[in-house]
Amino acid sequence: MDPVKYRNLFLEEATEHLAEMSRALLELEKDPRAGEALDLVFRMVHSIKGMGASLGYDAVSELAHRLEDRLGAWRGRGGIDEAEGLESLERMVAVVRDTGEPPPADPELVAVLAKPAGTDRAEPAGAGGDAAGATKKAMARTR
Repeated sequence: MDPVKYRNLFLEEATEHLAEMSRALLELEKDPRAGEALDLVFRMVHSIKGMGASLGYDAVSELAHRLEDRLGAWRGRGGIDEAEGLESLERMVAVVRDTGEPPPADPELVAVLAKPAGTDRAEPAGAGGDAAGATKKAMARTR
């Protein structure tokens, strides 16, 4: 297996998927219940999850898995609240592009995304804040 060849394929496909997700998210901003756009984002995240797992980009795969779970919940409710974590997924793909190495994990963001959307306390006890605040803090660390 030629790791450079497969890394380049991952980067090409992930970049295309992220661009498609961005277009779909613009549609979801206009209409949070746009089912086709939500389905598209779900499929693109699913593809990135599988590609990341097959190449050993465990952090990419884990984050995509949590995003997939969150998107599944949004699908069940018929709409999206906010696109938590997608920017971090873009940054992880950028790390692979820039360094050729697997990106570092962000366990706090993964933990936040593992909780149901809208839970009151996503931060450790005594830290204060709500789920959205914890997500924003976790995402800020990856910038």
